Amino acid sequence: MLRKIVVLSAMATGLSALQAAAAIVPSGEPVSPRVRVGQNLLQLAQSEVEVFYDSRGNRVLVDPYTGKVIAVQPPESRLNRQALRRELRRQELRRDYRQGDVLIGPADDGYYSDDALAVPAEPNGDDYYNSDPNAFPEAPSGPRVVSREPLQSPDDQPALPANPRITDRPLEPSIAVKGREDVASLQILLDRLGASPGVIDGRFGSNVDKALVAYNEMTGASLKSTDAEGIKQALAETGGDAFGSYTITPEDAAGPYIASVPADYSEKAQLERMAFTSVTEMLAERFHMDENYLKAINPDVNFNRPGTIVKVANFGKLVNKPVSRIVADKGLKQVRAYNEAGQLVAAYPATIGSGDTPSPTGIHAVSRVALDPNYTYNPKINFKQGENNKVLTIPPGPNGPVGSVWIALDKPTYGIHGTPDPSKIGKTESHGCVRLTNWDARELAKIVKAGVPVEFME
Repeated sequence: MLRKIVVLSAMATGLSALQAAAAIVPSGEPVSPRVRVGQNLLQLAQSEVEVFYDSRGNRVLVDPYTGKVIAVQPPESRLNRQALRRELRRQELRRDYRQGDVLIGPADDGYYSDDALAVPAEPNGDDYYNSDPNAFPEAPSGPRVVSREPLQSPDDQPALPANPRITDRPLEPSIAVKGREDVASLQILLDRLGASPGVIDGRFGSNVDKALVAYNEMTGASLKSTDAEGIKQALAETGGDAFGSYTITPEDAAGPYIASVPADYSEKAQLERMAFTSVTEMLAERFHMDENYLKAINPDVNFNRPGTIVKVANFGKLVNKPVSRIVADKGLKQVRAYNEAGQLVAAYPATIGSGDTPSPTGIHAVSRVALDPNYTYNPKINFKQGENNKVLTIPPGPNGPVGSVWIALDKPTYGIHGTPDPSKIGKTESHGCVRLTNWDARELAKIVKAGVPVEFME
């Protein structure tokens, strides 16, 4: 590579100095450079010099301003200096050479050669150049111990029962989940014609399906749950809109109500009456509705204030056709009432017996009907509740064990009755009797009489 073109006078001066130096040094002997290693060398590296090569391959450094020879470097010394610089750089970087460290320069331009080494690239920011690649990572500060509980042997684990008992306990409906108004409208239509869906809650289920089949049997229609226009027309023909309004009276707000319904029968027996616990519970039963659904369609309503207007189900009138035969269908979980002509006049979802206390079989008859009855608990005859071993008399009321109605059968201790939990009808078990909602049991009690046969169908 071309270093620099000097003026003629400087070149002449340099050549004369070079000849003088060559004359002094014997042939074949290396010429020592006229510069000291150390700070002077650093100053030389920072100065501007001319580089020439003599016939022996020596590298001659000339001061361009004075024309004096600064140093003469033999070829071997130059090569040793290159190797020394490479070794010093390798030690400084503390690593072996890697591919790409020495950059390849451009092609030779035919002028003076350039023996400068390529400068390595700047570190990329990681700690590779500042760390020893052969060093191991530091040991963790403390022991890492994973503790485990001892495994149980098969003999220590409790054995599962051969026939585990499964109790059907449906979840209580959440007030946060609002039922659909179109489904509630269908439920109200079914209730008007005597095909009870149980509680009106705006939700599809098995009770609605059974009621729809009974409705079509009673009317001869083929109504479907998806027929919105047909449902709307049927509502108009049977009493108008599905919902109406009701104004809460002072008597409604006054009660009397009880704080809560105790679960233990001995505590129930100490109450004066198994009354409702709130205005909403009372109104929900009066209008055949689920209490949570009543609250959901009346948001931010104060039910305890007289004069408050609330939205309720317009379920129409009760069935008033006399009943000549009753069928308690255990498999379908439904009670069906027929007239003398064998026509279906009413159908109700029902809870009929359980595995532990099954309902009767065959045909029995109604012996008597009692509204708002008390309930006699006898653990020697009936089931045992809790730790109660004595006979207890539980006062009447809608929250009593048999609700507000008792239709006794000729088989002792068995009958058709109401319930304090209408939302569970058709979804849970009973202690052998036939359980209906209080309003369905009260409707059936008014159209049945003693002597009417009750057939239990498997």
